[in-house]
Amino acid sequence: MICLTAAALLIVSGCSAWTSSFYEPENTQDQTAEKRLTFFGFKYEALNVQAIEKALHGYMEKHTDTNIMYEGIKGIDYYDILEKRIKTGHADDIFMVDQASVLELAKNGKLADLSDLSTLDNFSDLVKSQMLVNGKVNYVPTTISAFGLYCNEDLLKKYKQRIPNNLEEFMKVCDFFVKKGITPIIANNDISLKTIAIGRGMYSVYQQKDIAKQMEQFNRGEADLADTLQPGFDLVETMLKRGYVNVEQTLKTEKTKDDLVDFAKGENPFMLTGAWAAPRLRDLNLKFSFSIHPYPILADGSVMVMNIDTRVAVNTDSTHVEEAKQFVEYLTQKDVMWEFVNSLSSFSPLEEKRNSEDPAISPMSPYMENGRSVLGSDDNLDYPIWNLTRTCVEMLLKGANSAEVTSQLREQLKQLREDNGHAN
Repeated sequence: MICLTAAALLIVSGCSAWTSSFYEPENTQDQTAEKRLTFFGFKYEALNVQAIEKALHGYMEKHTDTNIMYEGIKGIDYYDILEKRIKTGHADDIFMVDQASVLELAKNGKLADLSDLSTLDNFSDLVKSQMLVNGKVNYVPTTISAFGLYCNEDLLKKYKQRIPNNLEEFMKVCDFFVKKGITPIIANNDISLKTIAIGRGMYSVYQQKDIAKQMEQFNRGEADLADTLQPGFDLVETMLKRGYVNVEQTLKTEKTKDDLVDFAKGENPFMLTGAWAAPRLRDLNLKFSFSIHPYPILADGSVMVMNIDTRVAVNTDSTHVEEAKQFVEYLTQKDVMWEFVNSLSSFSPLEEKRNSEDPAISPMSPYMENGRSVLGSDDNLDYPIWNLTRTCVEMLLKGANSAEVTSQLREQLKQLREDNGHAN
């Protein structure tokens, strides 16, 4: 049997610090394996890594000539390190990517084509529409992640308030807590408010029959993506002005870490963050019940913002490209992927539509099918919308208004179109 061990190190570079975990075999296979591969990712939490560890274990039992080590780093530092490794020719054989890094790495020819993997037909049509670009598959996702409104059900009951189902109800309950001297929403400095902006601004786009056509119009500048997002920026600005979040605290709150600690105190009714953080929240010894809901930010109801996520790619410069692809193929088998999906309180990217067993996200499950969902970062866009909207929200938090943010975003998009060869 193969035994896997874990070691955690705190690595410090300049003013940055991050926690890094390494997982590799400790017995004879490690010494005798002819092929040694490395897998670099941003999943560090124990429950998630246990699922990765199990996949490594299963693959290496079937391929005794191969050894794979996984290294996980938490936080946005991951992408800085990935970029440096690639630029210096020290990139890992397999690594995790997001929409922004896929755009950049694909442009530079750093992603191996995965279009020949036998597991591709297992993915849902939505996921395949994101993966396949110009006849090439640059990555495969292992989850569909969702962003939600965490609700402290006990606190709401204490104040005789209900979980909101639309924008009017949302603002009414938030105003109620503001008047009580309670900040309604715990938010972080990354994914919280930008997903509100995306969900509100892009909802109308995802109600159209030909979404890909609309994305292409955005790419060519024939439709104004900044204007489309402005209603979302308007809503975020309103939330800030009405005191729904603590602006100073939000600017320094790290996602799925500091926000969880603050919400776990039980002093705020809501939190905006990724649904995959639910297991971590429970580990903080909560004294209240919670559930996670789609964003109630529309006049007629809610919208779920989701991402085709935890994307795994193969380094085209790897000396073991075929072996790396074989592992990715193994990782995307139905039963193997289910372990990972379940560990992340997420939704399956496969056609079988198997969802996490976590009861906290059950209010979100219908939104996978009811047409009231938005992709946070759509691969059919030529812009790194995930990063751009983060910058926009940071501007709002620092005092800019929605019109100023929209204007700056419009200029950024124009420059990106010029860089991509679009004149408009």
